[in-house]
Amino acid sequence: MSDGSIIVTGANGLIGNAVRSLLEASGRSVVALDRVSRTDEGKELIDCDVTDVHRLHAIARRQPIAGIVHCGAFSGPMVARDNPIAMVQVNIVGTANVLEIARVHGVRRFVFCSSTSAFGTTDASSPIPEDVALFPGSVYGASKVAGEQLVSTFSQQYGLDGVSLRLSWVFGPRRTTDCVIRTMIEDALARRPTRMPFGRDFPRQYIHVDDAARALVAALDRPSLPRSVYTITGGTHLTLGQIADVVRKLLPHADIELGPGADPVDEVQGRFDISAAARDLGFQPRFTFEQGVAQYAEWLRGRMQ
Repeated sequence: MSDGSIIVTGANGLIGNAVRSLLEASGRSVVALDRVSRTDEGKELIDCDVTDVHRLHAIARRQPIAGIVHCGAFSGPMVARDNPIAMVQVNIVGTANVLEIARVHGVRRFVFCSSTSAFGTTDASSPIPEDVALFPGSVYGASKVAGEQLVSTFSQQYGLDGVSLRLSWVFGPRRTTDCVIRTMIEDALARRPTRMPFGRDFPRQYIHVDDAARALVAALDRPSLPRSVYTITGGTHLTLGQIADVVRKLLPHADIELGPGADPVDEVQGRFDISAAARDLGFQPRFTFEQGVAQYAEWLRGRMQ
């Protein structure tokens, strides 16, 4: 990566904070943007909403910008379900604004944080490659498809070097939105029962937040990338019932009961192929699912004491 700072949008969020921390740990200069001015850990942020293109330009003019990792967005199909216009404004218009910053300021690499929600419901056959037809089942998923298309079009029309990473469900320290894993762990630690009317046979692909951040930074730093889109998961395809078994193994007093059927706000998806990311990004998950849950449980235990 050439000289200059890295803009990270959504730097107070789960993924953005992990990307920022990883970059700063390696001695990189980071311009951390978010709608708030300070993280829970006291890290300073530059307050900036991605829908405010003039504010974005003013910030970008302050120093040379070498790259952008765009994580700032509504972060899942369960968020803003009753406000689709806000989803469009933040996730689509906001992405266009940040792409325009990259174009105008000559950024070398733009990394877009997309989602496997872009696929929608998939065929059960596995593994599923990136280059299949996309049928998102939520406005959130559609916003990620639109974002990917904007990245691709800015690349074709303006020569911007952009790439999109479709991340699966991310879990780990600092997640604030709905998370089945967190619910199971917190209930177990508090000696509460977990009761869900669905999910026992419903598959989901999780990735630990630190692995997601490593993939995004790898996409930022690779000299050249032969693809415009990569799928990133933790390498597992487990039902929520199997996930409950992992929590019970780590926390034997966990009392978890799940009913049958799918999550009403998620799609049924087959196992995704992450071989392209392994080949081109050198990405392999470092956390096994059990290791990730154990680390998350210890972090949550410390927060509850």
